[in-house]
Amino acid sequence: MSLELNETSIDIPLGRITALRSAATDTAPRVLALHGWLDNAASFVPMAEHLSGIELVAVDLPGHGHSVHLPAGAIYTFEMAVHHVLDIADALGWERFTLLGHSMGAGIASLVATACLQRVERLVCIEALGGLADAAENTALRMRESVAAMRAIDAKSLRVFPELDVAIQARMRANMMSEPVARLIVERGVREVAGGWQWSSDPRLMVPTWLRPVDAQVVTVCAGIECPTRVVFAEPAQPYLPADVRRRYVDALPRGELLTMPGTHHLHMETPQPVAEWIAPFLARN
Repeated sequence: MSLELNETSIDIPLGRITALRSAATDTAPRVLALHGWLDNAASFVPMAEHLSGIELVAVDLPGHGHSVHLPAGAIYTFEMAVHHVLDIADALGWERFTLLGHSMGAGIASLVATACLQRVERLVCIEALGGLADAAENTALRMRESVAAMRAIDAKSLRVFPELDVAIQARMRANMMSEPVARLIVERGVREVAGGWQWSSDPRLMVPTWLRPVDAQVVTVCAGIECPTRVVFAEPAQPYLPADVRRRYVDALPRGELLTMPGTHHLHMETPQPVAEWIAPFLARN
């Protein structure tokens, strides 16, 4: 069995959100899928081939894929991302739903689950949980870097790739992706311009986060996720989220289960079947 995903759009107060959606149903569990940083809804295409029994909506988060960008002068924050997710659920007419997130999307999903206990039925996080922490002593430096990067945005010109395959090769090098996986993300993440192709993502997504929580705050977020949760991490662990740290975050979950398996950061795309086999019964549970 598999899910057939079709192009759709969802209007929220910010503007139009584009998405890939399976057939609507009145009985199947509703699952909202949130992709990683600089990825898009195509992130969930490989795994959809191994899922069934759910209604899946995989969105292009604001600033990604074909979705609306933030207004001029605005900055992307996790707080606003939580509201964008709730706006999407409201527009879908979903009062209760399950969240499926990868990387940045898993971090956002964690925050939604903690902040809105009454709305999130289940949570699946792939390659992230709770958020990325930073040491308190890095606060001033992080603020300076964020302000400097934001002020320099308008002076930067976007790279033009003469051929789509050049952009695909660039993404493969940056993220250790195979060609088919990189192609899925890139084809949905570029726009045609004079002379070739440019990334369609908002350049402001590259601005470093103004502030990050300290480790104790991330643990508290994880402890506040009351819904049943399944977490998938690849081995070896990413340098920015060492194995001992992610284990502590999982251990803080009141109702959490963990699966670790060999793979890369995009294991849900590179090896979708074993990931799907573990989360599919969980997602389809009423």
